[in-house]
Amino acid sequence: MPHDRTALITGLRALAAFLEANPEIPVTLPRVVLHQFPEHGTDADMRAQVDKVAALLGTEIDPHHSTYGHYSTRLDFGPVRYDYTAILAAARARHAADDSYRGSIDPA
Repeated sequence: MPHDRTALITGLRALAAFLEANPEIPVTLPRVVLHQFPEHGTDADMRAQVDKVAALLGTEIDPHHSTYGHYSTRLDFGPVRYDYTAILAAARARHAADDSYRGSIDPA
């Protein structure tokens, strides 16, 4: 995975340099978010991974996402955000149940 990390950082720097050198290229996104997720495990394991990242970032756990079954932290760099989120078991189960009907209903 160190190669993936290096490739991501290199790509982000290259994109920033390209956009800076080419101001005619439109950039209208209000926010860019790098979503990262812990490896699947128990809810406790995934919370522990998010807690570790929050400590490294010096951030808190975001209470607003807990109502959706997400346990997350984030750090903003202006309009760029690093977001580390665990999607807990109950939320994954709700999504799977909702998704189980996909393709089964024909609205025509």
